[in-house]
Amino acid sequence: MRIKTGIGYDVHRLVEDRDLWLGGIKINHTKGLLGHSDADVLLHAICDALLGAISGGDIGKLFPDNSPETKDIDSKTILSEVAYRVKEKNCEIGHIDSTIVAQEPKIAPYIDKMRETISILLDIDLDCISIKATTTEGLGFTGKKEGISAYALATLYQLSDKETHSLMSQIK
Repeated sequence: MRIKTGIGYDVHRLVEDRDLWLGGIKINHTKGLLGHSDADVLLHAICDALLGAISGGDIGKLFPDNSPETKDIDSKTILSEVAYRVKEKNCEIGHIDSTIVAQEPKIAPYIDKMRETISILLDIDLDCISIKATTTEGLGFTGKKEGISAYALATLYQLSDKETHSLMSQIK
């Protein structure tokens, strides 16, 4: 068995007249994130971390931001597709660790629901998902409330072809 890791990062600008989606849930806030999709920076960072672990490029490669087919796509759809690609590579998700960087809104009240949503989308145990939040003490674009960013680290376990064959024969 091989252990594989990937890191992801995403950032989007906060704007008026958009819903704020983070971790697959709608957050009550006066502004939302601008993007070709719903601009869920947390799910995007997780996607890129997972894709990095399987050497699968990034979400921009799979869901181009200049494609009419992907305009306003739900990031939960993107994460589900990435999870499928992880399984195609004989990988299992061991753990996701993530951090949302935002001056506002306060993220803590939403973390449990985000973890539940991601757990369902990735079909992994709730205790395999960590979400933290921090501010930048008023510094930089997040501190000035111009945007929100997120970091994610994914740890995957990849079975060898021999191990996969052995497991499949035991299931039969």
